[in-house]
Amino acid sequence: MQVLQRYWDRTFSQCSFGFRPERSAHQAIALAQKYMALGLRWVVDLDLEKFFDRVNHDILMSRVVRRVKDKNLLRLIRAFLTSGMMAVGLVSPTEEGTPQGGPLSPLLSNLLLDDLDRELEARGLHFVRYADDCNIYVRTYRAGLRVMKSVTRFLAKRLKLKVNKAKSAVAQPWKRKFLGFSFTNHREPKRRVAPQALERFKKRIRELTGRNRGVSIDRVAADLRRYLGGWRGYFAFADTPTVFRELDSWIRHRLRCFLWKQWKKVKTRAHELMRRGVSRDLAENTAWSRHGPWRTSQSPALCIALPMAYFDSLRIPRLTATSQN
Repeated sequence: MQVLQRYWDRTFSQCSFGFRPERSAHQAIALAQKYMALGLRWVVDLDLEKFFDRVNHDILMSRVVRRVKDKNLLRLIRAFLTSGMMAVGLVSPTEEGTPQGGPLSPLLSNLLLDDLDRELEARGLHFVRYADDCNIYVRTYRAGLRVMKSVTRFLAKRLKLKVNKAKSAVAQPWKRKFLGFSFTNHREPKRRVAPQALERFKKRIRELTGRNRGVSIDRVAADLRRYLGGWRGYFAFADTPTVFRELDSWIRHRLRCFLWKQWKKVKTRAHELMRRGVSRDLAENTAWSRHGPWRTSQSPALCIALPMAYFDSLRIPRLTATSQN
């Protein structure tokens, strides 16, 4: 892979970004945003059905033969494709597809889909491809329908690949997601976290901060550091800081709920609040409150006792540097 990529990668399309050195998902998102700013406000969102499982070996090897003349290397690549897979201790042969997780599979997938890239370039279309996820940007809905039909036919005839009709569509970009992002419907579109990605994020945070999880706050903080660090590193590319501030506030409320639930008894709650700087009257009134943990987590006493500085001391990352709650 390392040897072949050095020679092949330089020949691939400038609009292809997946599994390539010095190229990233963020660059793909930025190019899609540029197309929208040019007035291309309809997207042909193509999803290839089980792409890595459906790659035709003969078609793929015909592309390899164009670039590799060494017969020993060709036999090695063919053996890699047909090596089979193990399930329940038994090895079954593979007649199509590339091995999932194999180091050579991403490079071979780019080689095969380079045919698609060249076809789109020859037609003068504006597109972004990341592995098997391809978005083509056009000016009108009718143009999008024509492109969807013709590209689907091209993939089936030339590469024997099938478009997943359930996951593909011609739509306005702000109604679709691409690599976890979507866009706002402005003259100068802004990047935003796709709603589906936000739902997955909240679901994971709920799991990590579950009130009945039965672990210490230090363990929760360690789990959040790992998850939030990676999530922020990727989605900080979005142009919507307000969303991140709201998420920061929501996470801290969940953490206050977690601690309030752990303190359990009225006496323990009053003691913990006073120990953290809350006046006796306010601490006792809050401890005796009949409100549930979520509402109590937004009370003045909990905000005084468990401010952002406390969670910062646990080294829980903020999604923004200006979160106040």
